[in-house]
Amino acid sequence: MISLRQHAISLIAVFLALALGLFLGSGFIGDRVNQLTGSDRDRLGSVEEERDALSRQVNTDNGFINGVTPALIGGRLDGESVLLVTAPNAGEADVEAVKGLLSDAGADFAGQIALTTDLVRDENAAKLATVIDQSIPQGQQLRTDYTDSGSRVGDLLGATLLLRDGARPVAEQERATVLQTLGEGGFIDYAAGTVKPADLVVVLTGGALPADSGAQGQLVGRVAAAMAQRGQGGVLAGREGSADGGSAVAVIRSDPGLGNTLSTVDDVNEQTGRVTVILALDAETDGRSGAYGTGAGASSITVTERKP
Repeated sequence: MISLRQHAISLIAVFLALALGLFLGSGFIGDRVNQLTGSDRDRLGSVEEERDALSRQVNTDNGFINGVTPALIGGRLDGESVLLVTAPNAGEADVEAVKGLLSDAGADFAGQIALTTDLVRDENAAKLATVIDQSIPQGQQLRTDYTDSGSRVGDLLGATLLLRDGARPVAEQERATVLQTLGEGGFIDYAAGTVKPADLVVVLTGGALPADSGAQGQLVGRVAAAMAQRGQGGVLAGREGSADGGSAVAVIRSDPGLGNTLSTVDDVNEQTGRVTVILALDAETDGRSGAYGTGAGASSITVTERKP
């Protein structure tokens, strides 16, 4: 698996390659390079050799990770159903990769829900609160200690779609009504008839958020935490930068109360992070949550213990 040092080496290799390309690509400087002799030319040759060696190392590491992935995740989620939820800034490549790994791990895919930009906009909080109050399934109660928008909509989705300790699922018609109401309100997108009850949830988000993103990180993080508590567990996974500032993973890791409710992964743009999502889901079914990756607040690169 790739360590933080190896990630840094990979980036250095890229910058070396770019710098060398610019250096050699300029006509004027290229002429000067041709005039180099002795130690100067030796140093340039050494840089080229280091770049090539680092490139080979990265390719070897990536090949190894891809090669061992089937053995690492095969059968891990047999008998488990998993719902996928995406934040507005989630990467499409990450979504497709995680869906593929869920299938490889034996999970029953319970459908996909996209949180919309309207949901994460602060100015829509009052409208969202009204929609939530009007959408609670018959026989269900939302937690009264949840007062923020993210926790409340997450609790509603969790109560409607996630199962814990053998609980009976919400009736199909009630489930369809909740999703339809949130969809018509502009707060979620989904394909009608494709979302089923699930044991586990994965929430995928992007990387670092811009300064003008408002409370998007808070909302997405709290949606994930509230949903996970309604099921057997969950994982919030983001790209590089998602553990910084007010981004969603950072929100969870900065609050011990939230950090104990689900696992976080901060490098889902890498194969190591995507595999870790699967391993973390497996650990969640045993009641073990963790903070994984190379970003701020991570306790380890990946899950280090297998379920007994």
